[in-house]
Amino acid sequence: MIVALLITAVFILFVWLVFFQFKLIKFSIGWGVVSSLFFLHLLLIFLIGIRFLAPYSTDVRVIQHTIQLIPRLPEPTLVTAVLVEPNVPVKKGQPLFEFDRRPYEDKVREQASALASAKQNVLILKANLQVTEQALAKAVSARDGAKVQADVLQADVNVAQNTLVQAESARGFARVQQDRFARLVKEGAARDEQLQQWEHELTGKDASVAEAQDRIEKARLQVKQWQYNLRGAEAAVAEARDTVTKARLAYDAQIDGINPTVAEIEAKLAQARYYLDQTTIYAPEDGYIINLQVRPGMVAGTFRIGAIAAFIVEADRYILGTYYQEHLKFVKAGQPVEVALNLYPGRILRGKVDSIWLASGEGQLLPSGELPTFTLPPKPGQVGYAVKIVLDDNIRVPIGAQGAAAIYTTGGGFAALRRIVIRTYSWLNWLYPMPF
Repeated sequence: MIVALLITAVFILFVWLVFFQFKLIKFSIGWGVVSSLFFLHLLLIFLIGIRFLAPYSTDVRVIQHTIQLIPRLPEPTLVTAVLVEPNVPVKKGQPLFEFDRRPYEDKVREQASALASAKQNVLILKANLQVTEQALAKAVSARDGAKVQADVLQADVNVAQNTLVQAESARGFARVQQDRFARLVKEGAARDEQLQQWEHELTGKDASVAEAQDRIEKARLQVKQWQYNLRGAEAAVAEARDTVTKARLAYDAQIDGINPTVAEIEAKLAQARYYLDQTTIYAPEDGYIINLQVRPGMVAGTFRIGAIAAFIVEADRYILGTYYQEHLKFVKAGQPVEVALNLYPGRILRGKVDSIWLASGEGQLLPSGELPTFTLPPKPGQVGYAVKIVLDDNIRVPIGAQGAAAIYTTGGGFAALRRIVIRTYSWLNWLYPMPF
């Protein structure tokens, strides 16, 4: 910059001395053209330097975060109260709108009642499990008793069989003795009284054998009866065990330690309470609403994606300026910036470069089944990149405010020229636009 100014000064001095002061050469049209071309080439130094070392944009606007206030309700709901005024700052958490709570309070009560009933059913399942376990214990006890009784009767059968064997043995002995004494009586070797005694003994033994046989038959019938009872008891035990298994499965079925029915109704109750809480919309951040069209009596929530107001967030506002791509060659984050907003004529706001948005929609191709078509326009337009600028001054700048911004990549004369340009722009805002 200094060299260019020095060359310009020397050139002007040379022209003045040669052509006007000492008149060494007569100034002509040719010398005028040559001098003008030389001066224009010197001027290019200033134009190139100021464009790249102090880039400037008049496409600057204030950006603020906005939040779309959408009723998070499952069905159209009546607006009962509007608790906010337009363009009045509100704090985070301050209530803005209230909706009719009655349908959602009814849902909460309905689900709370269903939850109490489900928890009662869990207690019933527990009681059923205890009852079935007691029935199983009784069935097992009855089966064990039947088994013991069958074993006892089988032992009685064994005893009766042993008695029968003894009685048949005694009867056989008595029959042998009767036959022997009958021969001896015929031979006259024994008395009739002895024969009669053994005949009487044989008759008693026959009665004992018959009694033992009858006892065995009765014992066998009882054994069969108790064996039948035992099979019935086994079936009852199996049925009781199956009932206990089903009752335990019904009672022990859990999701994270909670009965599935109870868990399902608790989820529905939580959802109902969530929607009840959503009947009041609170301010998500510090900010304000401008275009407030909501009034009590209107129904909101017909479309789940439809916002009822736009909430302008107070914090984290920034300025976005569009610059030609080639002018951003030396721009980096943290460099100083001066901003002149049309809203404040004659005032310069200071800030710094936060980031450069190195992306443009011109480079995006959306997924499609169609092949892209590339047509060259008569004169291709230049695509710029946006630069995010953060102000140092703590000033409440309205959203959408427009103006100009200059980025100073370095100090020196080019920065000084750009400061003159942006201040000229700012002061001209007192007159522009011209129509009154």
